Amino acid sequence: MIFFVCLLAFASAARAEITTSTVVVSMRDGVKLVTDVYRDDASAQAPVVLMRTPYDRTRQKSIGEGWAKAGYVFVAQDCRGTRASEGVLAPYNNEGQDGYDTIEWLMRQPWCNGRVGMVGGSYVGAVQWQAAVENPPGLVVIAPQATWSSFYRNLYLGGAVRLSLISSWIAGNTPKPEGATQANMSSALMRLPLSDVDEAIGWPMPWLDAYLTHPEPNGFWTRLDLTARLPELQLPVLHVVGYYDFFSRESVDNFMVMQRQARDPSTRKQQRLLLGPWDHGTIGKSQVAEVDFGPAAALDVAAIQLDWFDRHLKRDATAIAGSFSPVSYFSMGDNVWLDAQTWPPEGFKATSYYLHSDGNATTRNGTGRLSRDAPTSAQPSDAFRADPSQPVPACPVTDARPISAAVWGPVDQSILEDRDDVLVYSTSPVAEPMTFAGNLEARLFVSTDTPDADWVVKVVDVRPDGVAINLATGIVRGRYRNSLLKPELMKAGEVYEITVDLGPCAATIAKGHRLRVDICGSLFPLFDRNPNTAIGIFGDKTAVATEHVHHRPGALSRLILPVK
Repeated sequence: MIFFVCLLAFASAARAEITTSTVVVSMRDGVKLVTDVYRDDASAQAPVVLMRTPYDRTRQKSIGEGWAKAGYVFVAQDCRGTRASEGVLAPYNNEGQDGYDTIEWLMRQPWCNGRVGMVGGSYVGAVQWQAAVENPPGLVVIAPQATWSSFYRNLYLGGAVRLSLISSWIAGNTPKPEGATQANMSSALMRLPLSDVDEAIGWPMPWLDAYLTHPEPNGFWTRLDLTARLPELQLPVLHVVGYYDFFSRESVDNFMVMQRQARDPSTRKQQRLLLGPWDHGTIGKSQVAEVDFGPAAALDVAAIQLDWFDRHLKRDATAIAGSFSPVSYFSMGDNVWLDAQTWPPEGFKATSYYLHSDGNATTRNGTGRLSRDAPTSAQPSDAFRADPSQPVPACPVTDARPISAAVWGPVDQSILEDRDDVLVYSTSPVAEPMTFAGNLEARLFVSTDTPDADWVVKVVDVRPDGVAINLATGIVRGRYRNSLLKPELMKAGEVYEITVDLGPCAATIAKGHRLRVDICGSLFPLFDRNPNTAIGIFGDKTAVATEHVHHRPGALSRLILPVK
């Protein structure tokens, strides 16, 4: 959960004499959190911008001074159990209460004018939602970037866990015992049972064990599921995320909940979503993994945050008089920003692209086709073997990028499409540009010879030179095809319909390009491997699954795109 935030460049701010003081703020249980305050001494009172972070408050110096020069008091605090603060870090466990207590303390300070906002992304974004649902007096606006309101949905998708994400984060935030060294992560992430991954990395990590051994959204996750409480909030919210961010679904869903379900009608009108072409570490940049999305993608998120707080926290007349679109989203391919009143944007129609082949869709040189026309006669199914000992990497492995360093962003998939455990379905080169925007999904008719198996689906833009860039990706674990709470094993040879959530995406397939769908059995190590045995999270046995995708009348496997 790498925290990324743009450096705030308040170029127009007036010259000010900024002072910094470090204080200790006591929580309700007596734990003391170290806190830095940046303010202009010439100002008696000002609205406060609060950032609570586990990633070292002292790294916010330039940001804090920028906010202070813009007429705010900026407060940066080390979260409980991190850096200079007391206590023990139990990820997210105390952040709601600690956020409340900190804001309550701010309201008693002579330099606070009684209005507080919160800013930051990832972990630093989630603590905003956690504080907000505690309803602290004085919190009037938040700007959570790339984060969650349900921690389970942050870590799990379709029943599979984001293995490398949580393993690397916990390893970096769990103290090492004396003498312990971190093992090679590529090997450690292959460890089975999954409950032993921490030992494979090099030392006990109880929180990692807990997250990996609770694959279903049961009571274990209840305290960190805030989604149902969001509609009660009366807060303007600036939501920012990228399509390739592992938080994309969560962040967009948070916006949709607040805009559509907030009890307060005015709150519904005070939601804004910025949805760009970024991954978790490139928000506001144009270069994302292997693709440069052009100068338009280099959005000044800092300036938009400042305008949002000027409008809702400072209540600046000029900012209030300005207008904003509820949704600004980036269309990849044509690389332009577009405005909409909601997400998904209006004016797009759900359109099916059906899978076809003669039973030989394996690799990009196979016979897999993608067409607007559904099969009208029987076609043989396509099959691949999913071997947990040889998982399909999330992106091509190179000397500079070992399997453990897989990225979420756009990377040429063509090397992976040469594997004999990957099915590939492509359209002909499109005669005219094809634009889509919204939440993508695939509906597949599948079967396997094992009690469980995974299906990974990628939507790909194929250039005339053969470079194949992933646009959207999803995964479903077979036993969770109907319910995440009530897994159902699969019967050998029985055909099941599954829906694969591919997340929010907007793109244009340029003239001469091809639209493609890749299907395989793993996305390692971004998600854990399915052992295919269904013997449980503490088992270490694996089985090779022969997985089938069916496309015939009565079993119409297809990609569903919202097309203009």
